[in-house]
Amino acid sequence: MKVVHTIEELRDQLRGQNRVSFVPTMGNLHEGHLSLMKMARQHGDPVVASIFVNRLQFGPNEDFNRYPRTLPDDIAKLERERDVYVLFAPDEREMYPEPQSYRVQPPDDLGDILEGEFRPGFFGGVSTVVLKLLSCVQPRVAVFGKKDYQQLMVVRQMCRQFQLPVDILAHETVRAEDGLALSSRNRFLSPEDRAEAPALYAALQSIKQRVAAGEQDLATIEGDATQALDARGWQVDYLAVRRQRDLLRPEAAEIAAGEPLVVLAAAKLGATRLIDNLEL
Repeated sequence: MKVVHTIEELRDQLRGQNRVSFVPTMGNLHEGHLSLMKMARQHGDPVVASIFVNRLQFGPNEDFNRYPRTLPDDIAKLERERDVYVLFAPDEREMYPEPQSYRVQPPDDLGDILEGEFRPGFFGGVSTVVLKLLSCVQPRVAVFGKKDYQQLMVVRQMCRQFQLPVDILAHETVRAEDGLALSSRNRFLSPEDRAEAPALYAALQSIKQRVAAGEQDLATIEGDATQALDARGWQVDYLAVRRQRDLLRPEAAEIAAGEPLVVLAAAKLGATRLIDNLEL
């Protein structure tokens, strides 16, 4: 595996390649990330991964400085798996040699709801860095995980509207045996909180079961699940059933007609904020 730190080195390694498959990450790699690399390998060659902790997507009171940076360990994991040909690991001066005054702004009806409501500016920061990374790598396909469901939709819509020649592929959420979605932030959970953490996925499953059984009062279903988590010590930001196609609230007639839905959640457990989702 080649490890490069500059855009010039990256382009030298990829010159003449037209089937590049790309997986962007912020590092601190776990089995979920490695499964994205394997999927990328199935859809292109060579595979490029990136590791860059993007300051633009962190709010002023969020954990940019605390976010785990484990580049030597990440490199060792990728070398063991042998799915990645080039790892692009730039620093901030390489990605942002001057203040990033040009930004990608997602539409309000997608970028300012759910996660965007609780993390203002987050999706603008994500979209801007993804566009820059795609410009640097110029892949034929790029792989994103469904755990960040809204992010996946934002990136897909951005690529479609800018007519970028890249297919955005979705990988299913990778979970621990007890159901907890794998995340770099799981390492911040105390032993007690880690034992409690699967309750978030259990709440999503309970909502799925109630909707599948024919219940249509989504406000009551969401409220019941939120209260159950609150009673266990969680601080719920949102727990919402939405349409898969646009993340807007479904009408009763749409639910009855079998509209594809997804339930999305974000909640804090102790000092750690977890997100998850489940397609219905």
